[in-house]
Amino acid sequence: MALRDFFLMFVVCFLWAAHTIVSKLVVSGMEIPPLFYAAVRFGIVAMLALPWLLPAPRPRWRIVLVGFLMGGGGFALFFLGIKSASPSSAAVVSQLGIPVTALLSLLMLGERIDGKRALGIVLTFTGGVLVMWDPDGGFPLSAGLLLVLASTCIGSLAAVMMKQIKGVRPLQFQAWVGLSSVMPMVLLTMAFETGQTAKAMEAGWAFVAALLFSALVVSLLAHTIYYGLIGKYPANMIAPLLIMNPLLTVTLGILVTGDRFDTRMALGTGLALCGVLIIVLQRSHIMTLISALRGRSR
Repeated sequence: MALRDFFLMFVVCFLWAAHTIVSKLVVSGMEIPPLFYAAVRFGIVAMLALPWLLPAPRPRWRIVLVGFLMGGGGFALFFLGIKSASPSSAAVVSQLGIPVTALLSLLMLGERIDGKRALGIVLTFTGGVLVMWDPDGGFPLSAGLLLVLASTCIGSLAAVMMKQIKGVRPLQFQAWVGLSSVMPMVLLTMAFETGQTAKAMEAGWAFVAALLFSALVVSLLAHTIYYGLIGKYPANMIAPLLIMNPLLTVTLGILVTGDRFDTRMALGTGLALCGVLIIVLQRSHIMTLISALRGRSR
């Protein structure tokens, strides 16, 4: 890989990591309702990407469902989860999306799972559960991280379904993600949340900046760069570099939000990331699914 492209890959991973930190600050520090945050974010994405919406992919119901799962549906759960979970632990648990995608591809697409990939799946799940374990809580697993895991599983399902849709361009996909997400999220925030406008006004320009960063820089800029690199290089070259994302998130979490990183967290992170590497270094069609999963609207 050219040095310039490697730097671009690093920038993409850094922006994704920074977005996890920003999301934590928005829903926890600013106390913005998570469903409202998702609704406004994808409303902005829908408006900006609207010129690329047509022609509509066929079947239309599938792109609408995939758009909602990868967009508002998945991120509603993620924002709800990260309200109580740390960015570092959320980043590690999100890596479970890769083995979940592999398992779903086995069930839905007939992909094979060999011995090495099975080992990677076991290691990743072991590390993820270790990170999710809450020895000080009344429940053995962190509730916030369970929501993050649910978000990850929804993204994995959408990635496998996306495999069955042909010829969708990156910005066109972003347009359908936004359009499919905004109305359901508006209805959900109206039904389950209160005081959205007051809290947004209280947060002021900091919230506006977070929204613009999320919609413009992360959804449109970072993913456009990422898809360009996926088109230029083999997926098995790109996928291992994506491990920079959780590593950068853990680093930023420790530095910015003061995340706790003890021996249990270190061991769980190490096991999960080793498992991820074992999975993604395999050459097969699963690499395309991993790329779709990683390219979802972070």
